Amino acid sequence: MTHSSRLPRYLCAAWALLTLYACLHPFSGWTDSGVSPWAFLTAPWPKYNQPSDIVLNVAGFLPLGFFFAAALHDRRRAGRVVLAALLLSGLLSFAVEFLQNYLPTRVASNLDLAANILGGGFGALLGLRWGGVFDEGGRVQRWRARRVLPGHIGETGMLLIALWWLTQLEPTTTLFGAGDLRVLFDLPAPLAFSARRYLLLEMAIAASSTLALGLLLLRGMREFSAGFLFFVLSVGLALHSLADYIFLLPADPLLWASSGALRGLVLGLVLLAVAKRLPRWSQHSLASLTLLMATVLVNLAPDNPFVDASVRTLQQGHFLNFYGLTQLAAAVWPFLALAWLSAQAAVTRRY
Repeated sequence: MTHSSRLPRYLCAAWALLTLYACLHPFSGWTDSGVSPWAFLTAPWPKYNQPSDIVLNVAGFLPLGFFFAAALHDRRRAGRVVLAALLLSGLLSFAVEFLQNYLPTRVASNLDLAANILGGGFGALLGLRWGGVFDEGGRVQRWRARRVLPGHIGETGMLLIALWWLTQLEPTTTLFGAGDLRVLFDLPAPLAFSARRYLLLEMAIAASSTLALGLLLLRGMREFSAGFLFFVLSVGLALHSLADYIFLLPADPLLWASSGALRGLVLGLVLLAVAKRLPRWSQHSLASLTLLMATVLVNLAPDNPFVDASVRTLQQGHFLNFYGLTQLAAAVWPFLALAWLSAQAAVTRRY
């Protein structure tokens, strides 16, 4: 058995938790419908099911199987690995479908169960074929050993960046904005909307968030790479464009590219170039301050009526699952980043 890094294990566990949240969101209205919670297992073919639903179920569980197989990556026992992945996908999917019986906004389905298991198995086959990138000597491990801090702190930092990418699929926030607690607690915006005020706050949020993200990369890497920063930001912008295309009506993939957001992005990069020359302890303090500043500004920012009027009403099916997941990720990300900074400072003082 080839030794694999801990990263695919973390990714597998994180994907399982995110799947549970997405499929059970919004966690309200729990009730007993009076129907047996086992009835979905023998139910006939769903009358209104669409092929896209099957595809999304398969795609949703494919990463789970991939990361699971990559964590084990034992080609000599490929059959057992695939069987274990099928069992894991089946147990997780069954738990989700069973609990959905008690949510009025969800419908338990044996077809969903089958598609999820199929996705987990197919992902495991892909993980056995390409999961070696996480092994010692693999491409990911070679890059990680050269660039990223060692141990758990480096791997959780990489996971934090992956979660930041997920936050960019939230279409109602400003560019790179995260930490909006009003979504979780159903609070109103404290400031009334005005175009000038919104553009200024949008610029400040984009600038402070870009600076904070760059400083996080500085703190989490052995050797800072401008190319990797460009890659992280480019993927984030691409995902934000994708969210604007999927969730807005009419679709506008460049809605985020306002004058305030673009100026803030450039300003954040300029400030990062200056901060890169500071001592590492100063970078740590500045990263924490800018994370807090961006979070405060996000919670002060007024709602944008133009965006609110364009967001599609996604109150059913997989879009509701996904939309709820991105909202949670965007709300908690800055606080997870602050916790990581504290742990990183305690563990890696020698760096």
